[in-house]
Amino acid sequence: MNIVMGTKNLTRRFTHPVMTAGNFDGIHLGHQKIFKEVVQRASELKGDSIVYTFEPHPLNVLAPEKKVPLIVPFSEKMSLIEECCLDIIICEDFTPEYANLSPREFVKGILVDRIGVRAIFVGHDYAFGREREGTIETLIRFGKEFDFEVQVVSAVRIDECVVSSTMVRDLVQRGEVKKVANVLGRDYSIAGKVVKGKSRGKGLGFPTANLKLVNELFPKPGIYVVNVAYGDHIYKGVANIGFKPTFKDQTLSVEIYILDFDKDIYDEDLRVSFVERLRDEKAFRGPDELVEQIKKDVEKARDVLKEK
Repeated sequence: MNIVMGTKNLTRRFTHPVMTAGNFDGIHLGHQKIFKEVVQRASELKGDSIVYTFEPHPLNVLAPEKKVPLIVPFSEKMSLIEECCLDIIICEDFTPEYANLSPREFVKGILVDRIGVRAIFVGHDYAFGREREGTIETLIRFGKEFDFEVQVVSAVRIDECVVSSTMVRDLVQRGEVKKVANVLGRDYSIAGKVVKGKSRGKGLGFPTANLKLVNELFPKPGIYVVNVAYGDHIYKGVANIGFKPTFKDQTLSVEIYILDFDKDIYDEDLRVSFVERLRDEKAFRGPDELVEQIKKDVEKARDVLKEK
């Protein structure tokens, strides 16, 4: 797959380009459905399949005070799109000037003149151009004017609810990681580098990896069953997200106890996938009581992962 950072850096004309356009944060089942249809139509036309997206998130440029947490970092977003078998990603720099393009300027100047769109697939709620003035009806009208197909892909629903990036964020922040997996088609994961902690876990007999996160979005504080990707291997584990109330810490931390693992991994990168939420954090009367609870959490994690 080829990644092009902005249409200004395009160096060739595409063959019968079939595309979709959007932010695609999270690459959830709704996004995947659109990508599948793009790939199918490109195959029929013997053309290029293209995802046109943006960086940074539009709302973080237009309304920075709201600070929308990204479901996946940029690099992971690119990897997930690649897994959907698209040929090309065009990632536009989302600036205030770009956001001010009228619907016609966007379609004529970018989709038609720079990309040469032959067909475009969009979601049921697609909008584009300055202040989202362009609607699906607008796009269909432009398609007739500039001779390209417009296909609207119906929403994916789970339990009668439309799958969306907002749904994913809400579920993650509520700690409902099993439901998140149903919406994403995969376990929700975070990544980070292992940094020095206070070594309390080691003193309790359960050494933990303390993560400095890359992700902006992480589950509600609590104890989770996780899978941990380190190097080429997947390990079982238990994650503690929170403030360690037994020790009255003030700073939120993410600590991972990797089962049956004894390597020194400081400064190494881990990816942690959330399988199930076990419980809330709670304060214990002392280290002995905490250790007994950790043992129960570990056994529960083994049971949960044994079924996977």
